[in-house]
Amino acid sequence: MGGSMVLARRFEEHRPRLRAVAYRLLGSLGEAAEAVEEARLRLERPGAGADADPGPEAGAVRNADRALTAAVARVCLDRLRSRGAARREEDPYGEDGRVRLPDPVVGRVPGPGPGHGGPGPGPDSEQRALLSDGCDLPFMTALDTLGPAERVALVLCDLCAVPSDEVAEVLGRTEASARQLADRARRRVRAAAPAPDGDPEHRREVVAAFLAAAGEGDLDALLAVLDPDVVARSDGGTLRPSLLRRGATTVAAQAVIFARLAEAAHLVLVNGAPGVMAVAEGRVISVMSFTVRGGRVTALDVLTDPDRLTRLGLTALLD
Repeated sequence: MGGSMVLARRFEEHRPRLRAVAYRLLGSLGEAAEAVEEARLRLERPGAGADADPGPEAGAVRNADRALTAAVARVCLDRLRSRGAARREEDPYGEDGRVRLPDPVVGRVPGPGPGHGGPGPGPDSEQRALLSDGCDLPFMTALDTLGPAERVALVLCDLCAVPSDEVAEVLGRTEASARQLADRARRRVRAAAPAPDGDPEHRREVVAAFLAAAGEGDLDALLAVLDPDVVARSDGGTLRPSLLRRGATTVAAQAVIFARLAEAAHLVLVNGAPGVMAVAEGRVISVMSFTVRGGRVTALDVLTDPDRLTRLGLTALLD
């Protein structure tokens, strides 16, 4: 079987995985889908599959899988570069006056429990592919502080286990340079997004306590679950102001105000971690992601951009 036929056969089988790779590289679900389709079209060009080993079959499959990942990574690298070098140097955490968050992957909390609408199914197969290998929202936001080459090097090396020589080929750099890029990116991401507490159930309890306290307007209870140096970041898009709040007292007061605007709030999974989805007048008005460390909330990332929330189709989770 020729290389192009191997790639064509494998592409559709691997589309969910390839979309997950593109999501990590771009931080946008819509752009990820577009990038995967663009990669497919590029691979259909004459000679595009020439490097895929036609046999034996096991070797062909391995080479085809790596070729597909590399093809998607190249498209994403082009898109990252087209966003402009200036934006890559800005701080998505709000130091430049704006807050930018990646698209969240939101799902129901499976099984019965407090704070959500009863039993619900776990993530579907596409969501499982998107969330494999860990991509919580703080980690995804930290990725957005990296330059295009750093981001591609880190994602391919650490999340996709692509050999460094193949990463170098995608980037058009030497293997040593690709390793250095990945090492530097790894250090920056770890500093910007420290690992949260490891027990998911405990984190869910902390988020549920936050949700209950905010709904009751109980500032003391909120202060009990917030780290004194907690940071809250809100991405309102172009229609609503971005907000950056620091300190438990300030964040607690803001949480009570926001809770009063919502008719209902549901515990959900945001990129596989406990989060909250707020609803008013039958539409989703916010998605909140929590970082819990040392038993307290250390960071709160809130997407309130109405356009993006609509595009994500989150009202289906209310059924």
